Amino acid sequence: MPSPNLMAAALSRRTREAVIIVLGNSIALYNPPVRIAEEFAMLDVMTGGRFIAGFPVGTSMDTNFAYGQTPATLREKYREGHDLIIQAWTRPEPFAFNGKYTQLRYVNLWPRPLQKPHPPIWIPGGGSIETWDWVLDHDYCYCYLSYYGFIRGSKILRGYWERCEQRGIDPNPYRSGFLQLVAVADTDAMAEREYYPHADYFYNKCLHVFQGFADAPGYRTPATLRAGFVPQVGDRPSAMRRRLTWKDFIEQGYVIGGSPATVRERLAEAIKQLNTGHLMVLCQFGSMPPELARYNTELFAREVAPYVRPLFSEWEDRWWPHPLPQRAQPQAI
Repeated sequence: MPSPNLMAAALSRRTREAVIIVLGNSIALYNPPVRIAEEFAMLDVMTGGRFIAGFPVGTSMDTNFAYGQTPATLREKYREGHDLIIQAWTRPEPFAFNGKYTQLRYVNLWPRPLQKPHPPIWIPGGGSIETWDWVLDHDYCYCYLSYYGFIRGSKILRGYWERCEQRGIDPNPYRSGFLQLVAVADTDAMAEREYYPHADYFYNKCLHVFQGFADAPGYRTPATLRAGFVPQVGDRPSAMRRRLTWKDFIEQGYVIGGSPATVRERLAEAIKQLNTGHLMVLCQFGSMPPELARYNTELFAREVAPYVRPLFSEWEDRWWPHPLPQRAQPQAI
């Protein structure tokens, strides 16, 4: 969508308890990045502190090819923008910012974030290994966004947890998040009948991206290339050279689907394998119509989520917002 902030603003007035996560604003595309600091702070105020800020670098397709950013300097520009946003949120007095890419005589943010020192920050990643250290340096939540499921994604998160161990950082599962497609129905057979056409549309028709378009030279660092990690789009697994069946989707972990009991068992397996406390469940995919997406979401919330939510209850989630105990509620018009 053009700006997820617009949708977050609308949701802030339609919801009372739900946390709103924007994953997010590609910092390097904003001139100046203080615009993100202002809009995210406004959303934090509007939601009464129910807000999480996401700072993606952006895919090579949008940042480099569509918006014309130089691949080799994209991450440097991104990190400078991040520093400006954090300073704007945390420095109490107006200040000047004299960066390489942004120069501002006066930075004087309004409004300021409701959460102090700022909303929790989640960093979406696509497999660049230098992002691991950067996230750990700032104590942010690392979120691996992949369309290819937990089996393939476990390689990335395994490297992330190994890096935590090397640095002597605790393996708190809430340090990470993972995106997983989920399809719940009354029975396994019904799940295949209802959801396969939409998974087929998504995987067999929508993910045909030319690798050169998905990964401009210079977008990913030499260290990531040497590690053998590939972009999440543009590098279709060998199995996708042919038309994938519902059995393929299930066995390869692209989709966790079936009856509530089946999904609970498979999802618990995935969560433990990934050691991830923030599961971003994609209940709408491909050509799925609104009524089926609502059915999927409601069944997941009622029959699956309560069973997997306590899996890491012994850990503290320090990357979750702390809303005001009492907040003004939106009134119906």
